[in-house]
Amino acid sequence: MFLFWGIPPSLLSVDLLPLDFLSQVLPAGGNKPLSDVHMVQSQGARGLQLAGSQEALSFSASQLFTNCDYFPSEFSIVVTLKTPRLSNKRNEYILSLVEEESDRLLIGLRVTLGSQPPCSKAEQGKLWFDTLKKGLCSKRRLDYVEDYQDLYTNSETFDVEVFHIPSQGLFAATANKAAQPGSGIYKWVDGKFKLYQNITTYEARAWKYFTVGSKMFLAVANFKGQPGREREESMIYRWNSRKLKFLLYQTLETHCAQDWEAFTIQEEHFLVVANHRQGDNHNIDSVIYRWNPGTKVFEVNQTIGTSGAYDWEFFSVGPYQFLVVANTLNGTSTNINSTIYIWLGGTFRPFQSIKTVGATDWEMFQIGNRYFLAVANGQMLNNRGPSLYTINSTIYELNMMTQTFIKFQDILTNSAVDWEFFSVGEDKFLVVANSHDGASFSLNSVIYRWQGYEGFVPVHKLPTTGCTDWEYFNTTEGSFLIYSSATSPLSKVFKLNTY
Repeated sequence: MFLFWGIPPSLLSVDLLPLDFLSQVLPAGGNKPLSDVHMVQSQGARGLQLAGSQEALSFSASQLFTNCDYFPSEFSIVVTLKTPRLSNKRNEYILSLVEEESDRLLIGLRVTLGSQPPCSKAEQGKLWFDTLKKGLCSKRRLDYVEDYQDLYTNSETFDVEVFHIPSQGLFAATANKAAQPGSGIYKWVDGKFKLYQNITTYEARAWKYFTVGSKMFLAVANFKGQPGREREESMIYRWNSRKLKFLLYQTLETHCAQDWEAFTIQEEHFLVVANHRQGDNHNIDSVIYRWNPGTKVFEVNQTIGTSGAYDWEFFSVGPYQFLVVANTLNGTSTNINSTIYIWLGGTFRPFQSIKTVGATDWEMFQIGNRYFLAVANGQMLNNRGPSLYTINSTIYELNMMTQTFIKFQDILTNSAVDWEFFSVGEDKFLVVANSHDGASFSLNSVIYRWQGYEGFVPVHKLPTTGCTDWEYFNTTEGSFLIYSSATSPLSKVFKLNTY
Protein backbone atom coordinates (compact mmCIF):
# COMPACT_ATOMS: atom_id res chain seq x y z
CA MET A 1 0.00 0.00 0.00
CA PHE A 2 1.50 3.28 -1.12
CA LEU A 3 0.59 6.95 -0.66
CA PHE A 4 1.29 9.75 -3.17
CA TRP A 5 0.30 13.38 -2.71
CA GLY A 6 0.17 16.47 -4.89
CA ILE A 7 2.90 19.08 -4.49
CA PRO A 8 3.35 22.22 -6.64
CA PRO A 9 5.93 21.60 -9.40
CA SER A 10 8.18 24.35 -8.01
CA LEU A 11 8.56 22.38 -4.78
CA LEU A 12 9.27 18.99 -6.34
CA SER A 13 12.57 17.41 -5.38
CA VAL A 14 14.41 14.50 -6.95
CA ASP A 15 14.27 12.46 -3.73
CA LEU A 16 10.44 12.59 -3.41
CA LEU A 17 9.35 8.96 -3.24
CA PRO A 18 6.10 7.12 -2.54
CA LEU A 19 5.55 6.03 1.04
CA ASP A 20 5.08 2.34 1.80
CA PHE A 21 2.61 2.18 4.71
CA LEU A 22 3.11 -1.52 5.37
CA SER A 23 6.84 -1.04 5.82
CA GLN A 24 6.03 1.26 8.75
CA VAL A 25 4.29 -1.50 10.72
CA LEU A 26 5.84 -4.80 9.64
CA PRO A 27 8.81 -6.05 11.71
CA ALA A 28 12.21 -5.79 10.11
CA GLY A 29 14.10 -8.89 9.12
CA GLY A 30 15.18 -11.01 12.09
CA ASN A 31 12.48 -9.66 14.41
CA LYS A 32 9.57 -11.70 15.73
CA PRO A 33 6.75 -11.85 13.09
CA LEU A 34 3.24 -10.64 13.86
CA SER A 35 0.88 -13.50 14.76
CA ASP A 36 -2.03 -12.29 12.63
CA VAL A 37 -0.03 -11.46 9.48
CA HIS A 38 1.00 -14.26 7.10
CA MET A 39 2.75 -14.34 3.77
CA VAL A 40 0.59 -16.11 1.14
CA GLN A 41 0.86 -16.78 -2.58
CA SER A 42 -2.07 -16.56 -5.01
CA GLN A 43 -1.81 -17.17 -8.75
CA GLY A 44 1.89 -16.39 -8.79
CA ALA A 45 1.62 -13.22 -6.70
CA ARG A 46 2.72 -12.87 -3.08
CA GLY A 47 0.88 -10.85 -0.52
CA LEU A 48 0.04 -10.45 3.14
CA GLN A 49 -3.01 -12.07 4.69
CA LEU A 50 -4.45 -10.03 7.55
CA ALA A 51 -6.63 -11.70 10.18
CA GLY A 52 -7.98 -10.89 13.63
CA SER A 53 -7.51 -7.55 15.34
CA GLN A 54 -5.13 -5.26 13.53
CA GLU A 55 -4.43 -2.73 16.27
CA ALA A 56 -0.79 -3.69 15.98
CA LEU A 57 -0.77 -2.46 12.38
CA SER A 58 -0.83 1.22 13.33
CA PHE A 59 1.73 3.96 13.62
CA SER A 60 1.95 7.64 14.39
CA ALA A 61 1.68 10.07 11.48
CA SER A 62 4.75 11.81 12.89
CA GLN A 63 6.80 8.99 11.33
CA LEU A 64 5.76 10.30 7.91
CA PHE A 65 5.40 14.04 8.46
CA THR A 66 8.81 14.97 9.77
CA ASN A 67 8.74 18.55 8.47
CA CYS A 68 5.00 19.30 8.52
CA ASP A 69 2.17 18.35 10.87
CA TYR A 70 -0.62 18.61 8.27
CA PHE A 71 -2.08 15.77 6.26
CA PRO A 72 -1.84 16.59 2.52
CA SER A 73 -4.93 18.11 0.88
CA GLU A 74 -4.29 16.08 -2.29
CA PHE A 75 -3.11 12.50 -2.22
CA SER A 76 -3.37 9.17 -4.03
CA ILE A 77 -3.53 5.72 -2.46
CA VAL A 78 -2.45 2.63 -4.39
CA VAL A 79 -3.79 -0.65 -3.02
CA THR A 80 -3.53 -4.16 -4.41
CA LEU A 81 -6.32 -6.10 -2.74
CA LYS A 82 -7.81 -9.59 -3.00
CA THR A 83 -11.06 -10.35 -1.14
CA PRO A 84 -11.92 -14.02 -1.74
CA ARG A 85 -14.53 -14.24 1.00
CA LEU A 86 -16.41 -11.11 2.02
CA SER A 87 -19.78 -11.53 3.71
CA ASN A 88 -22.79 -9.88 2.05
CA LYS A 89 -23.52 -6.35 3.39
CA ARG A 90 -20.25 -6.40 5.33
CA ASN A 91 -17.62 -3.71 5.07
CA GLU A 92 -14.17 -3.48 6.63
CA TYR A 93 -11.56 -0.76 6.89
CA ILE A 94 -8.22 -1.44 5.22
CA LEU A 95 -6.85 2.02 6.04
CA SER A 96 -7.96 4.67 8.50
CA LEU A 97 -6.67 8.04 9.65
CA VAL A 98 -7.69 8.90 13.23
CA GLU A 99 -7.00 11.63 15.75
CA GLU A 100 -4.33 10.39 18.10
CA GLU A 101 -5.97 11.50 21.34
CA SER A 102 -9.63 10.71 20.63
CA ASP A 103 -9.43 8.00 17.94
CA ARG A 104 -12.00 10.04 15.95
CA LEU A 105 -12.07 8.77 12.37
CA LEU A 106 -11.01 11.39 9.82
CA ILE A 107 -10.53 9.35 6.65
CA GLY A 108 -11.46 5.72 6.11
CA LEU A 109 -10.76 3.43 3.14
CA ARG A 110 -13.20 0.51 3.24
CA VAL A 111 -13.83 -2.57 1.20
CA THR A 112 -17.51 -3.40 0.75
CA LEU A 113 -19.72 -5.87 -1.05
CA GLY A 114 -22.31 -3.90 -3.06
CA SER A 115 -23.91 -0.81 -1.55
CA GLN A 116 -22.25 2.28 -0.13
CA PRO A 117 -21.38 1.93 3.57
CA PRO A 118 -23.19 4.25 5.98
CA CYS A 119 -21.36 7.40 6.97
CA SER A 120 -21.20 8.51 10.58
CA LYS A 121 -21.35 12.16 11.54
CA ALA A 122 -17.78 11.94 12.84
CA GLU A 123 -16.32 11.00 9.46
CA GLN A 124 -14.78 13.87 7.52
CA GLY A 125 -14.05 11.84 4.37
CA LYS A 126 -14.54 8.32 3.13
CA LEU A 127 -13.34 6.09 0.32
CA TRP A 128 -14.57 2.58 -0.31
CA PHE A 129 -13.78 -0.20 -2.76
CA ASP A 130 -16.91 -1.92 -4.08
CA THR A 131 -16.02 -5.54 -4.79
CA LEU A 132 -19.08 -5.94 -7.05
CA LYS A 133 -18.31 -2.89 -9.21
CA LYS A 134 -14.56 -3.47 -8.87
CA GLY A 135 -13.94 0.23 -8.48
CA LEU A 136 -12.92 2.80 -5.90
CA CYS A 137 -15.75 5.01 -4.70
CA SER A 138 -15.72 8.14 -2.59
CA LYS A 139 -18.07 10.39 -0.69
CA ARG A 140 -17.93 13.87 -2.22
CA ARG A 141 -19.10 17.10 -0.67
CA LEU A 142 -19.31 20.53 -2.27
CA ASP A 143 -16.54 22.75 -0.97
CA TYR A 144 -16.52 25.91 -3.09
CA VAL A 145 -17.49 27.17 -6.55
CA GLU A 146 -14.76 28.28 -8.95
CA ASP A 147 -15.06 30.67 -11.91
CA TYR A 148 -13.93 28.23 -14.63
CA GLN A 149 -14.66 29.57 -18.15
CA ASP A 150 -15.91 32.75 -19.78
CA LEU A 151 -18.07 31.57 -22.68
CA TYR A 152 -18.43 34.38 -25.20
CA THR A 153 -21.64 33.85 -27.17
CA ASN A 154 -22.92 35.25 -30.48
CA SER A 155 -25.29 37.60 -28.63
CA GLU A 156 -27.38 37.73 -25.47
CA THR A 157 -28.39 34.22 -24.35
CA PHE A 158 -31.77 33.20 -22.94
CA ASP A 159 -31.15 29.48 -22.42
CA VAL A 160 -28.49 26.78 -22.46
CA GLU A 161 -29.09 23.11 -23.25
CA VAL A 162 -26.31 20.66 -22.34
CA PHE A 163 -26.44 17.21 -23.93
CA HIS A 164 -24.30 14.24 -24.92
CA ILE A 165 -24.06 12.62 -28.34
CA PRO A 166 -22.76 9.03 -28.22
CA SER A 167 -19.24 8.65 -29.62
CA GLN A 168 -19.07 12.42 -30.20
CA GLY A 169 -19.00 13.92 -26.72
CA LEU A 170 -20.59 16.71 -24.70
CA PHE A 171 -22.28 19.72 -26.33
CA ALA A 172 -24.06 22.90 -25.25
CA ALA A 173 -26.60 24.80 -27.37
CA THR A 174 -27.15 28.49 -26.55
CA ALA A 175 -30.43 30.22 -27.42
CA ASN A 176 -29.22 33.59 -28.72
CA LYS A 177 -31.10 36.81 -29.45
CA ALA A 178 -29.48 37.85 -32.74
CA ALA A 179 -30.43 36.04 -35.97
CA GLN A 180 -26.92 36.25 -37.37
CA PRO A 181 -24.71 34.42 -36.87
CA GLY A 182 -27.55 32.86 -34.88
CA SER A 183 -27.43 30.48 -31.95
CA GLY A 184 -24.26 28.58 -31.18
CA ILE A 185 -23.57 24.93 -30.52
CA TYR A 186 -20.43 24.35 -28.49
CA LYS A 187 -18.44 21.16 -27.98
CA TRP A 188 -16.49 20.26 -24.86
CA VAL A 189 -12.86 19.98 -26.01
CA ASP A 190 -9.83 19.72 -23.71
CA GLY A 191 -11.86 20.75 -20.68
CA LYS A 192 -13.59 23.81 -22.22
CA PHE A 193 -16.56 24.62 -24.46
CA LYS A 194 -15.51 25.63 -28.00
CA LEU A 195 -17.75 26.85 -30.83
CA TYR A 196 -18.75 23.93 -33.06
CA GLN A 197 -21.71 25.09 -35.22
CA ASN A 198 -23.92 28.14 -35.77
CA ILE A 199 -27.64 27.86 -36.58
CA THR A 200 -29.77 30.80 -37.75
CA THR A 201 -32.51 31.46 -35.19
CA TYR A 202 -34.94 34.30 -34.54
CA GLU A 203 -34.60 35.57 -30.97
CA ALA A 204 -34.32 31.99 -29.78
CA ARG A 205 -35.62 31.47 -26.25
CA ALA A 206 -34.83 27.80 -25.60
CA TRP A 207 -33.35 24.59 -27.01
CA LYS A 208 -34.44 21.04 -26.24
CA TYR A 209 -32.39 17.94 -27.06
CA PHE A 210 -34.23 14.63 -27.35
CA THR A 211 -34.08 11.29 -29.10
CA VAL A 212 -36.56 9.16 -31.01
CA GLY A 213 -35.06 5.69 -31.21
CA SER A 214 -31.56 6.21 -32.60
CA LYS A 215 -32.43 9.64 -34.06
CA MET A 216 -31.07 12.69 -32.22
CA PHE A 217 -32.85 16.05 -32.41
CA LEU A 218 -32.62 19.66 -31.25
CA ALA A 219 -35.78 21.78 -31.16
CA VAL A 220 -35.47 25.57 -30.96
CA ALA A 221 -38.20 27.90 -29.64
CA ASN A 222 -38.12 31.05 -31.79
CA PHE A 223 -39.76 34.06 -30.18
CA LYS A 224 -39.98 35.96 -33.48
CA GLY A 225 -40.61 35.07 -37.11
CA GLN A 226 -38.33 35.47 -40.07
CA PRO A 227 -38.19 39.05 -41.44
CA GLY A 228 -40.88 39.69 -44.03
CA ARG A 229 -43.04 36.73 -42.96
CA GLU A 230 -46.21 36.91 -40.91
CA ARG A 231 -46.00 33.26 -39.86
CA GLU A 232 -43.83 32.54 -36.82
CA GLU A 233 -42.02 29.21 -36.90
CA SER A 234 -39.83 27.11 -34.67
CA MET A 235 -37.58 24.41 -36.04
CA ILE A 236 -36.46 20.88 -35.28
CA TYR A 237 -32.94 19.90 -36.31
CA ARG A 238 -31.61 16.36 -36.63
CA TRP A 239 -28.04 15.24 -36.01
CA ASN A 240 -26.41 14.01 -39.22
CA SER A 241 -23.90 11.32 -38.31
CA ARG A 242 -22.13 11.64 -41.68
CA LYS A 243 -21.70 15.43 -41.72
CA LEU A 244 -21.41 15.53 -37.91
CA LYS A 245 -23.71 18.51 -37.48
CA PHE A 246 -27.38 19.38 -37.00
CA LEU A 247 -29.50 19.87 -40.14
CA LEU A 248 -33.03 21.24 -40.48
CA TYR A 249 -35.62 18.46 -40.20
CA GLN A 250 -39.08 19.95 -39.54
CA THR A 251 -40.72 23.36 -39.20
CA LEU A 252 -43.72 24.00 -36.91
CA GLU A 253 -45.89 27.09 -36.53
CA THR A 254 -45.55 28.65 -33.08
CA HIS A 255 -46.46 31.97 -31.43
CA CYS A 256 -43.69 33.78 -29.52
CA ALA A 257 -42.45 30.37 -28.43
CA GLN A 258 -40.69 30.33 -25.07
CA ASP A 259 -39.95 26.67 -24.43
CA TRP A 260 -40.05 23.09 -25.68
CA GLU A 261 -40.45 19.99 -23.53
CA ALA A 262 -39.91 16.45 -24.86
CA PHE A 263 -41.22 13.30 -23.19
CA THR A 264 -42.18 9.69 -23.80
CA ILE A 265 -45.30 7.86 -22.61
CA GLN A 266 -45.67 4.15 -23.31
CA GLU A 267 -43.03 4.29 -26.06
CA GLU A 268 -44.81 7.20 -27.80
CA HIS A 269 -42.78 10.39 -28.26
CA PHE A 270 -44.21 13.87 -27.65
CA LEU A 271 -43.18 17.53 -27.88
CA VAL A 272 -45.02 20.41 -26.25
CA VAL A 273 -44.42 24.08 -27.02
CA ALA A 274 -45.07 27.03 -24.71
CA ASN A 275 -46.76 29.63 -26.93
CA HIS A 276 -46.38 32.90 -25.05
CA ARG A 277 -48.67 35.23 -27.01
CA GLN A 278 -50.11 35.95 -30.44
CA GLY A 279 -49.91 39.68 -31.09
CA ASP A 280 -51.11 41.25 -27.84
CA ASN A 281 -53.20 38.23 -26.84
CA HIS A 282 -51.57 36.11 -24.13
CA ASN A 283 -54.53 33.75 -23.72
CA ILE A 284 -53.85 31.31 -26.56
CA ASP A 285 -53.31 27.59 -27.08
CA SER A 286 -50.06 25.82 -26.48
CA VAL A 287 -49.68 22.64 -28.51
CA ILE A 288 -48.68 19.04 -27.81
CA TYR A 289 -47.25 17.19 -30.81
CA ARG A 290 -46.93 13.41 -31.19
CA TRP A 291 -44.33 11.62 -33.29
CA ASN A 292 -45.91 9.73 -36.17
CA PRO A 293 -43.74 6.64 -36.77
CA GLY A 294 -45.24 6.28 -40.25
CA THR A 295 -44.60 9.78 -41.60
CA LYS A 296 -41.64 10.25 -39.21
CA VAL A 297 -42.69 13.80 -38.27
CA PHE A 298 -44.39 15.45 -35.30
CA GLU A 299 -48.14 16.08 -35.69
CA VAL A 300 -50.62 18.02 -33.54
CA ASN A 301 -52.01 15.75 -30.83
CA GLN A 302 -53.67 18.13 -28.32
CA THR A 303 -54.05 21.84 -27.61
CA ILE A 304 -54.16 23.35 -24.11
CA GLY A 305 -55.27 26.89 -23.29
CA THR A 306 -52.46 28.83 -21.58
CA SER A 307 -51.84 32.43 -20.45
CA GLY A 308 -48.45 33.78 -21.44
CA ALA A 309 -46.96 30.29 -21.23
CA TYR A 310 -43.26 30.39 -20.36
CA ASP A 311 -42.25 26.83 -19.50
CA TRP A 312 -43.44 23.22 -19.52
CA GLU A 313 -42.16 20.48 -17.19
CA PHE A 314 -42.94 16.79 -17.62
CA PHE A 315 -42.57 14.33 -14.74
CA SER A 316 -43.76 10.97 -13.49
CA VAL A 317 -44.85 9.77 -10.06
CA GLY A 318 -45.17 6.02 -9.96
CA PRO A 319 -47.37 4.95 -12.90
CA TYR A 320 -48.75 8.47 -13.47
CA GLN A 321 -47.45 11.10 -15.91
CA PHE A 322 -47.86 14.86 -15.50
CA LEU A 323 -47.30 18.12 -17.37
CA VAL A 324 -47.16 21.45 -15.57
CA VAL A 325 -47.20 24.84 -17.30
CA ALA A 326 -45.77 28.11 -16.01
CA ASN A 327 -48.35 30.78 -16.92
CA THR A 328 -46.83 34.27 -16.74
CA LEU A 329 -49.46 36.82 -17.77
CA ASN A 330 -53.12 36.84 -18.79
CA GLY A 331 -52.85 40.29 -20.37
CA THR A 332 -53.56 42.32 -17.25
CA SER A 333 -52.20 40.41 -14.25
CA THR A 334 -49.36 38.07 -13.29
CA ASN A 335 -51.32 36.75 -10.28
CA ILE A 336 -52.81 33.81 -12.14
CA ASN A 337 -53.04 30.04 -11.95
CA SER A 338 -50.47 27.69 -13.37
CA THR A 339 -51.89 24.24 -13.98
CA ILE A 340 -50.71 20.66 -13.51
CA TYR A 341 -52.16 18.18 -16.00
CA ILE A 342 -52.34 14.40 -15.63
CA TRP A 343 -52.28 11.86 -18.46
CA LEU A 344 -55.58 9.94 -18.48
CA GLY A 345 -57.15 8.01 -21.32
CA GLY A 346 -54.62 9.14 -23.91
CA THR A 347 -54.90 12.87 -23.17
CA PHE A 348 -53.78 15.41 -20.57
CA ARG A 349 -56.51 16.58 -18.18
CA PRO A 350 -56.38 19.26 -15.44
CA PHE A 351 -55.14 17.84 -12.13
CA GLN A 352 -54.41 20.87 -9.93
CA SER A 353 -54.15 24.65 -10.29
CA ILE A 354 -51.58 26.59 -8.26
CA LYS A 355 -51.57 30.37 -7.81
CA THR A 356 -48.31 31.79 -9.20
CA VAL A 357 -46.90 35.28 -9.77
CA GLY A 358 -45.46 35.73 -13.23
CA ALA A 359 -44.28 32.11 -13.26
CA THR A 360 -41.31 31.47 -15.54
CA ASP A 361 -40.14 27.94 -14.68
CA TRP A 362 -41.05 24.70 -12.96
CA GLU A 363 -38.44 22.24 -11.68
CA MET A 364 -39.49 18.79 -10.51
CA PHE A 365 -37.14 16.76 -8.29
CA GLN A 366 -37.22 13.81 -5.95
CA ILE A 367 -35.44 13.36 -2.61
CA GLY A 368 -35.79 9.82 -1.32
CA ASN A 369 -39.47 8.97 -1.68
CA ARG A 370 -40.58 12.62 -1.58
CA TYR A 371 -41.63 14.54 -4.72
CA PHE A 372 -41.22 18.32 -5.09
CA LEU A 373 -42.10 21.05 -7.59
CA ALA A 374 -40.28 24.39 -7.45
CA VAL A 375 -41.75 27.40 -9.27
CA ALA A 376 -39.72 30.47 -10.25
CA ASN A 377 -41.90 33.56 -9.88
CA GLY A 378 -40.78 36.44 -12.09
CA GLN A 379 -42.67 39.61 -11.21
CA MET A 380 -45.81 41.05 -9.66
CA LEU A 381 -47.49 43.67 -11.82
CA ASN A 382 -48.69 46.72 -9.91
CA ASN A 383 -51.19 48.96 -11.68
CA ARG A 384 -50.58 51.77 -9.17
CA GLY A 385 -46.80 51.73 -9.25
CA PRO A 386 -43.69 49.91 -10.39
CA SER A 387 -43.72 46.14 -10.68
CA LEU A 388 -42.30 44.08 -7.84
CA TYR A 389 -39.39 41.81 -8.71
CA THR A 390 -38.20 40.76 -5.27
CA ILE A 391 -40.91 38.24 -4.45
CA ASN A 392 -41.21 34.68 -3.18
CA SER A 393 -40.64 31.67 -5.36
CA THR A 394 -42.15 28.52 -3.87
CA ILE A 395 -41.38 24.84 -3.44
CA TYR A 396 -44.35 22.48 -3.29
CA GLU A 397 -44.37 18.88 -2.06
CA LEU A 398 -46.71 16.12 -3.19
CA ASN A 399 -48.94 15.00 -0.33
CA MET A 400 -49.71 11.33 -0.93
CA MET A 401 -52.77 11.42 1.33
CA THR A 402 -54.54 14.33 -0.37
CA GLN A 403 -52.90 13.63 -3.75
CA THR A 404 -52.13 17.31 -4.21
CA PHE A 405 -49.04 19.50 -4.12
CA ILE A 406 -48.94 21.65 -1.01
CA LYS A 407 -46.63 24.53 -0.12
CA PHE A 408 -43.38 23.37 1.47
CA GLN A 409 -41.13 26.44 1.44
CA ASP A 410 -41.00 30.04 0.21
CA ILE A 411 -37.66 31.44 -0.96
CA LEU A 412 -37.18 35.16 -1.65
CA THR A 413 -35.89 35.64 -5.23
CA ASN A 414 -35.26 38.49 -7.66
CA SER A 415 -37.26 38.03 -10.85
CA ALA A 416 -36.36 34.34 -10.85
CA VAL A 417 -36.28 32.73 -14.30
CA ASP A 418 -35.00 29.22 -13.59
CA TRP A 419 -34.41 26.57 -10.96
CA GLU A 420 -31.89 23.75 -11.42
CA PHE A 421 -31.72 20.73 -9.10
CA PHE A 422 -28.51 18.71 -8.80
CA SER A 423 -26.63 16.38 -6.47
CA VAL A 424 -23.03 16.28 -5.31
CA GLY A 425 -22.31 13.04 -3.51
CA GLU A 426 -25.15 12.53 -1.06
CA ASP A 427 -26.04 16.24 -0.88
CA LYS A 428 -28.92 17.78 -2.84
CA PHE A 429 -28.95 21.34 -4.17
CA LEU A 430 -31.12 23.92 -5.92
CA VAL A 431 -29.67 26.92 -7.75
CA VAL A 432 -31.86 29.85 -8.76
CA ALA A 433 -31.38 32.23 -11.68
CA ASN A 434 -31.96 35.71 -10.23
CA SER A 435 -32.25 38.09 -13.19
CA HIS A 436 -33.45 41.53 -12.00
CA ASP A 437 -34.37 43.36 -8.80
CA GLY A 438 -36.01 46.38 -10.42
CA ALA A 439 -32.82 48.42 -10.47
CA SER A 440 -30.01 46.15 -11.64
CA PHE A 441 -29.36 42.97 -13.60
CA SER A 442 -26.09 42.34 -11.71
CA LEU A 443 -27.22 40.15 -8.83
CA ASN A 444 -26.21 37.13 -6.84
CA SER A 445 -27.78 33.88 -7.93
CA VAL A 446 -27.87 31.48 -5.01
CA ILE A 447 -27.16 27.79 -4.43
CA TYR A 448 -29.33 26.23 -1.73
CA ARG A 449 -28.56 22.92 0.01
CA TRP A 450 -31.17 20.46 1.24
CA GLN A 451 -31.18 20.35 5.03
CA GLY A 452 -34.09 17.99 5.67
CA TYR A 453 -36.53 19.49 8.15
CA GLU A 454 -35.03 22.96 7.55
CA GLY A 455 -35.73 22.71 3.82
CA PHE A 456 -33.26 24.40 1.47
CA VAL A 457 -30.75 26.82 3.02
CA PRO A 458 -28.42 29.21 1.11
CA VAL A 459 -24.80 28.05 0.95
CA HIS A 460 -23.20 29.87 -2.01
CA LYS A 461 -23.84 33.23 -3.68
CA LEU A 462 -22.68 33.49 -7.29
CA PRO A 463 -22.37 36.92 -8.96
CA THR A 464 -24.35 36.84 -12.24
CA THR A 465 -25.55 39.34 -14.82
CA GLY A 466 -29.02 38.96 -16.31
CA CYS A 467 -29.03 35.27 -15.39
CA THR A 468 -31.82 33.35 -17.14
CA ASP A 469 -30.83 29.68 -17.01
CA TRP A 470 -28.65 27.20 -15.12
CA GLU A 471 -27.50 23.79 -16.33
CA TYR A 472 -25.59 21.21 -14.30
CA PHE A 473 -23.31 18.71 -16.04
CA ASN A 474 -20.47 16.27 -15.40
CA THR A 475 -17.30 15.53 -17.36
CA THR A 476 -14.08 13.66 -16.66
CA GLU A 477 -12.74 16.99 -15.41
CA GLY A 478 -15.41 17.23 -12.69
CA SER A 479 -18.85 18.72 -12.02
CA PHE A 480 -19.92 22.08 -13.44
CA LEU A 481 -22.67 24.69 -13.63
CA ILE A 482 -23.19 26.94 -16.64
CA TYR A 483 -25.45 30.00 -16.73
CA SER A 484 -26.78 32.12 -19.59
CA SER A 485 -27.01 35.90 -19.60
CA ALA A 486 -29.90 37.69 -21.35
CA THR A 487 -28.17 41.07 -21.03
CA SER A 488 -24.64 40.26 -22.18
CA PRO A 489 -22.97 38.06 -24.83
CA LEU A 490 -21.06 36.37 -22.03
CA SER A 491 -22.11 33.22 -20.23
CA LYS A 492 -20.06 31.54 -17.53
CA VAL A 493 -19.04 28.06 -16.53
CA PHE A 494 -18.40 27.36 -12.83
CA LYS A 495 -16.59 24.32 -11.47
CA LEU A 496 -17.90 22.65 -8.33
CA ASN A 497 -14.86 21.80 -6.24
CA THR A 498 -15.39 18.98 -3.77
CA TYR A 499 -13.55 17.38 -0.90
